[in-house]
Parts: sequence; structure tokens; C-alpha cells
Amino acid sequence: MRYVSLFIFSCILLSCKKEKAEPKVSNPPISQSGMLVLCEGLFQQNNTTLSWVNLEDGTVENQYFLNQNGRLLGDTGNDMVEYGDKVYIVVNVSSTIEVLDKQTLESIKQIDMKSNGVPKSPRKIKFHEGFGYITCFDGYVDVLDTNNLSIIARIKVGENPEDLTFANGKMYVSNSGGLNVPDVDSTVSVVNLSTNEELKKITVGPNPGGIVTDLEGEVYVISRGNYGSLPSRMVRLNSDLDEVEETFPFNASGITKMDENFLIRYTDFNALSSSINLFDPLTETIVQSDFIDMNQFTTLYGLYYDSKNEKVVGTDAMNYTNSGYLKVFSKLGVFEKSYHVGLNPNSIVFYE
Repeated sequence: MRYVSLFIFSCILLSCKKEKAEPKVSNPPISQSGMLVLCEGLFQQNNTTLSWVNLEDGTVENQYFLNQNGRLLGDTGNDMVEYGDKVYIVVNVSSTIEVLDKQTLESIKQIDMKSNGVPKSPRKIKFHEGFGYITCFDGYVDVLDTNNLSIIARIKVGENPEDLTFANGKMYVSNSGGLNVPDVDSTVSVVNLSTNEELKKITVGPNPGGIVTDLEGEVYVISRGNYGSLPSRMVRLNSDLDEVEETFPFNASGITKMDENFLIRYTDFNALSSSINLFDPLTETIVQSDFIDMNQFTTLYGLYYDSKNEKVVGTDAMNYTNSGYLKVFSKLGVFEKSYHVGLNPNSIVFYE
């Protein structure tokens, strides 16, 4: 898992220390177009930050949460999603969900994600019909009521659930089992959203991670293998029958939706190389290999698509121990510009 590798780097290269919160320096409400970037920092260093990239003048502010709230965001931010007039940030090691006003980025509520005092280790959050669904590494998906910002249910799924998607009135949860290496999980849980109960598990291959739904309601999940003898593959699920329909023969370790297509990224951890290919789910083929020039990256960490401006944005972790970059490309994969942001950028919310 990514945070495990970050822990190793932090132990070797950084000494454990606590940062002191600075006085609050409020910025005016956001009115310009830009990118809000979650920079997760390093495991157990309590140095997750928010960077704000102003697309109108090209400026970058790398301590936006601290300046707006007068305190630190927490330890190892794993995910950030906009929903309604709020931004939700999943902070894994601190085991919190930070809820921000979208325009001011001031904290509305910090939701404690512990069960009887034991951290749930939240990972990802997705929204569906007024509710937030949060994968927690303790084997559950938590249900968040977005009206009163409280957890109202816990759904038992598989080992160390990683990501989730929705199709056909159901939720599909990838169960990684990543904390049990080498005995990882290999299933996707299918959940009835009306009852919040697991219907069945579908075996898709070892260590499932990213999972998305295409425009026709079919579900695609990445089975990441063991980063060695077992290859990483993309698997297609039929959401009517809830069974595997196809396992694709090409390497795939991450998946990003770009309009009707997918950007499939692959990282070879042994060769220390990455690639990004363009995949058409209608024809179920790679329509363009090497879609983006990977020479622009030192360490590809994440990939996002801004549908309004038709831009592809890759995050560069720069070997995990230096502050990172955003690399912006056109929809055709042509490099345009770069922005210097915080440490290990991993999630983006686009402001129009």
C-alpha cells in the first residue's frame, strides 16, 4: 500500500517531530478557477496539507488549511472529494473525516472515525443519493448522513476495503486485504443500498484496488496482484449478474475515468517505470498506448481528469520525500504546464 512505502521513507529520511500550528490567516472566499490539492505528507509525520493552485494567475499557496483554520489537518490524508457545497477529506492515520466549506475551506466539522476507541483507518469516500460511503481498513464501509454529518451505519464487507463504486442500485467494494500480505483478499463485495447488507462476494483476483463504473453500468476493478509473480490486471464485472465477465490481458494498476473512456496507468515497481494508456470500454480495447509522455514524471502518484476544462492532471510525488508537482496535459495527452505543490499530492478538487 502507498502509505506503507511512505512510512519506510519517513523513518529513514525524516526525524519524528511535531509542527506547531500558526495563527489563523484567513483568505477571502474562493471565487476564481483553480485546483485544491490534498498532499498527504508522510506516514506518522502529521504533515498533511492543502495546496491551492490559482489557475487565473498561476500562483500556488501550499498551507491553505493551516492558514484558514489555525491548526494542522492531520496525519496521512488519503482522499478528498467535493459533494454539494462541502469538501470531504479522509485522513487515514488520524482516523478522521474533515468537512470543509467549499468556498472558504474553513472546517465545519471533524468527524472522529474510531470504534470503541480503536481507529477505523478510513481510506476512500464516495457519494450516492445524499449519503457518503467510506471504506475503512477495519473491514467495514461506514455510511455518512450528509445532512447531519454523522455516521449512521456500518456495513461489514471484506478485508481492508480499498475503493468503491455504484451500479444498478448496488455498491461494489474492492477488498484488498493489503494488511495481510501475502494472504491478501481477492474479492469485491456487492452491497444492497436499500438494506446496507452485503449480498455476495465476487472473486476477481488478488489485492483489488481501484474500481469504477462505465457509462453502460458495467464495473471495472483493478486486481493488483503481488507486484511480482502475480500480474496486475483489470477485470470487468457484469452488474446484472454480479459475476466476472472478462479479465484483460494487459498490465493495469490504476484507472481514471475521462468522459466515456478510461486512462489506464501501470507502474512496474521493479523497473521503476510507469505508463498511461487510453482505453475504450465500448470496444473494450486500448485505443492509444503511451497516451502521456512519462518523461514528464519522476514518480507518478495519481491521475485525474478535469471534465470542464478537458485537462488531464498527473501528480508527481518526486521520490516521496520532496514536495511534489502537478503536471497538466491536454485531453490529447500533450504536456502544457507544471505547478509546485506540497508533499505527496494525491487528490484534486477542481474549481470552475
